[in-house]
Amino acid sequence: MSEMAFDVELDVRQLACPLPILRAKKALSPMTSGQVLKLVATDKGSPKDFLDFCSKTGNELLSSEEKGDEFIFFIRRR
Repeated sequence: MSEMAFDVELDVRQLACPLPILRAKKALSPMTSGQVLKLVATDKGSPKDFLDFCSKTGNELLSSEEKGDEFIFFIRRR
């Protein structure tokens, strides 16, 4: 998959649930509608966590990809 354009990058590797979600929420807060957050996580539960987070918050999960032991997410701010 080719690299998607993003506005803010967040590294939450080595953090366990619920920290990746809390950091994402904090990072999305000052962003404007339509901006994209790139997030890199290593928590095995993060794909499900971010799917749930986006459906609950109305932010759009543009992509969720696993690369080795890392998960890369692109989330569009609602």
